[in-house]
Amino acid sequence: MSAPDDPVSLDPGRKQAWRPWPAGLSLPTWPRETRDTLFLLAVIAWTVAPHLMHLPGWCAALTALVLAWRARIALTGGALPGRWPVIAVLAVALVLTLLTERTLLGKEAGVTMLVVLMALKTLELRARRDATVVFFLGFFLVLTQCLYSQSLGIALAMLVSTWGLLTALVLGNMPVGRPSLWRSSAIAARSALLGLPLMAALFLLFPRFGPLWGLPDDGVGRTGLSGTLRLGGVAELANDDSPAFRVRFAPGRPVPAEALYFRGPVLTRFDGLDWQQAALARAPTSPPAPGLATQGLAVAYELLLEPIRLPLLPLLEATPDRPGDAPVLPEWQIWQGADLQWHTERPVGERLQLSARAYPRYQLGLDASPGELDAAKRLPPGFNPRALAWAQQVHQQLGDVDARTRAAAVLGHVRQQNYVYTLAPGTYGRDAIDEFWLDRREGFCEHFATAFVAAMRAMDVPARVVTGYQGAEPPDADGWRLVRQSHAHAWAEYWQEGAGWLRADPTAAVAPERVRSSRPLTPRLGLVAGALQGMNPALAERLKRAWALADSRWTQWVMGWSRTKQFNLLQQLGIQQPDMLHLARALVLLLALVAAGAAAWAWWDRRRLDPWQRVLGRIQQALRRIGVAAAPHHAPRTLAAQVRDRHGAAGEPLAAALEALEMGRYGPHAPRHPAPPEARLWRPVLRLARQLPIMPA
Repeated sequence: MSAPDDPVSLDPGRKQAWRPWPAGLSLPTWPRETRDTLFLLAVIAWTVAPHLMHLPGWCAALTALVLAWRARIALTGGALPGRWPVIAVLAVALVLTLLTERTLLGKEAGVTMLVVLMALKTLELRARRDATVVFFLGFFLVLTQCLYSQSLGIALAMLVSTWGLLTALVLGNMPVGRPSLWRSSAIAARSALLGLPLMAALFLLFPRFGPLWGLPDDGVGRTGLSGTLRLGGVAELANDDSPAFRVRFAPGRPVPAEALYFRGPVLTRFDGLDWQQAALARAPTSPPAPGLATQGLAVAYELLLEPIRLPLLPLLEATPDRPGDAPVLPEWQIWQGADLQWHTERPVGERLQLSARAYPRYQLGLDASPGELDAAKRLPPGFNPRALAWAQQVHQQLGDVDARTRAAAVLGHVRQQNYVYTLAPGTYGRDAIDEFWLDRREGFCEHFATAFVAAMRAMDVPARVVTGYQGAEPPDADGWRLVRQSHAHAWAEYWQEGAGWLRADPTAAVAPERVRSSRPLTPRLGLVAGALQGMNPALAERLKRAWALADSRWTQWVMGWSRTKQFNLLQQLGIQQPDMLHLARALVLLLALVAAGAAAWAWWDRRRLDPWQRVLGRIQQALRRIGVAAAPHHAPRTLAAQVRDRHGAAGEPLAAALEALEMGRYGPHAPRHPAPPEARLWRPVLRLARQLPIMPA
């Protein structure tokens, strides 16, 4: 950034340097310290921004207040606060963190305190060592974003934060003059690019030791499904538009949208408020046979699962547990329960990629045990008396009919009574099923599923709630279909003698497009997304699909780079049976090659000569031929004076050319960055030197 009186900007005959803003727009001419401080504060604000959705409100407000305080000090030239005000603010932050998180340890409390410390440290920028602490606190804060998400959007935000912090670091190590932000950012980018070979080597071959970005307290579900269900839980999840997993089917076997049911927790126990699984799933020594009989052709598919923090795999119904069909996950113990749900021995805290085969046509539970059926008919006493009385009355009217007929009667009631399918049904009271079924008639998929199950149980039919995901977005250019959290769904199963457990989706009775076309209710849009959707829905959809494709490839090629893919790479390089030792050897070899390349480049760079020095050397050699004692350290102005002393008036044109050469390099109109010398300046010097007589020095 040039000063206001920079001759480069004022000279009308000189070509203006490129500026990234319009010619009529001028930036504020703050002192360098003010400019650099404001730039650092802007970078810190950008780095903290992705954490705002995870931080308590007081932390975001306190951070914004401290950064604004520091910005005001920079703009007004005021004095930094003393030690005690900073300590007081820190004490308040400690107390609020303890009250909010109930601890000062763990991920949430740790990130909260790191953000506060980062902001407070800006109030102590008195020396370069203070700035260095801020820089490296910022780098650590950038890394903590991976504790919450590793999506492409977060990666781009981290890249900008890292570039900004490196630029601030460059500015902090250039204490003299007024280097522009653009020059400093270019140096930072160049330094980062020089580290790309090393980064690529570590990415490809550094051993993967399980989930890197996880902490011991991450076992509780952070996003996605839950092992329990209370009315409103799935609706809240459906407002989350983040990816749950990606699925790709084998070519030639299209799967209709109404068959895309990905099975999650099966909920049988009901206490009047919460639906829960029948029992905690433990890794059995001999997994119970689910009593699954498949029919028709299999559908082969691949699934790339995001971390769901639950011990389960939401696989396509029905994926049997038998060789050739069941998924294979090295280093994981997985099994299928009697309810067709796939379990894992630990919560899925990392991305998993698997292949399996499913059979859309199947029969489950033909030989269900009396205990299982009895548990699926229990209702807690004292809850939802009106809805249960309604079901019993319908049962009496139907008489002695099978379970299918009773289910058809309940679904017919849904179709005839103008129920409303909505993401915002409001809050229901203690007898939620009564209120939904007979009064308000507004709900999301879990309202319909739980009311259906309660009615079937009141008719003495075993029934249960199944949660998972239904539907998927259209395939992208690579064939992957994205399943978002907004595809979360709840449906029902009831038991029919001779047929086993049958799926019933009451949502399809009131909103058939939800199941048949994979069209979940649209989550609440943000300000920008909502405005774009209102102006040009087609463009918004294209941008959404393009971003989804980019994020999919990022997930597969970068975040999905696993130990298995590392071993596959070694096999392609000729190692038949790679192991961790081969991986370590390959990493050491690659690092040695990178180090050798860096050393060779450093040697070559050190031996390079400035183009000005080469030109000046040729000029000095030509001057020595005409009797001028030109030394390597002599500047063109000094050489001009020697030419006048040696040749008098005959050497005046040469002396003037030498002075013009010096002005072109060091004068007020010279470029701010070193550049090759202009031929129009140094060629006249050589020509004039050849015209003078040869004389001994």
